[in-house]
Amino acid sequence: MTTREVRLPLTATGRLDRALADALGLGRASVKRAFQLGEVRIDGKRVRASDPVRPGALVAIDVEAPAGPPMAEPGMPLTVLWEGERCLVVDKPAGIAVHALLPGEGGTLANAVAGRFPECAEAAPEPREGGAVHRLDVETSGCVLFARDAEAWDQLRGQFRDQTVEKIYLALVAGRVSAGGVTTVPLAQRGGRVVAVPDAESEERQRAKGTSRPRPAETHWEVERPFARHTLLRVRIVTGVMHQIRAHLAHLGHPVAGDLLYGGEAAAVAGLERHFLHAWRLSFEPPGGAGRVEVVSPLPRALAAFLAALPPA
Repeated sequence: MTTREVRLPLTATGRLDRALADALGLGRASVKRAFQLGEVRIDGKRVRASDPVRPGALVAIDVEAPAGPPMAEPGMPLTVLWEGERCLVVDKPAGIAVHALLPGEGGTLANAVAGRFPECAEAAPEPREGGAVHRLDVETSGCVLFARDAEAWDQLRGQFRDQTVEKIYLALVAGRVSAGGVTTVPLAQRGGRVVAVPDAESEERQRAKGTSRPRPAETHWEVERPFARHTLLRVRIVTGVMHQIRAHLAHLGHPVAGDLLYGGEAAAVAGLERHFLHAWRLSFEPPGGAGRVEVVSPLPRALAAFLAALPPA
């Protein structure tokens, strides 16, 4: 642990954790971890991440050393869905993180990739990412794109920013969905989850609770297959807000099956040990490539078997 002190700018506004990360020039993951451990203090008293900023306050924070490049773990299983000269797409299993948050942490997808493609470990500006160009939630499976050099990482991230990467997911949701649609309800972060902010009144209410400023979010869906009490959707996201699909579908009254964080009891399903969300298809332009690539991750066996056992519509 390293103790640092910083005086917040007189112009600082919003949540304390965001203002502190900006003032220190640290990643928000490091600051979030310090708040979780109770290692952030003002005038000797512990403060919360969601507390409002106190402009001009002197903040003391004990920060863990940031995670470095992922350790190569060649013994970890790794399924490569597509390999190019400057990037690759791998199949992420449910239950593991894309990359580490803490120094020395292993067992992540980035550790497995570094074990077979060591050049990926040096490709991302933030070493802990291990070349990963985007992320999936721990319990979400499917396509993850890794760069093999720094220039490729920049180019691929640019495609995500320009919204030219197509990301298609398969999501089993509670209830019957009759037709496709789109939602653009903004999403705001509060703690480890996000909340829908459909109007100005909701935003004011959430801001009073310390919620972050809402971010634009756009989610499209089509009905893939109906079941008696569930619907399998094909979901396309244009933006990439944390937990976007899960939060949007729950807001619409159709939480992802197995997602207790957003759906509660309405999402609980006997025999499903994870939430039913799978990054099924990824389409992008490889750096220096001759054309667009479309990569598909087959539905994991456990999810396919669960679907097969569901009562039909």
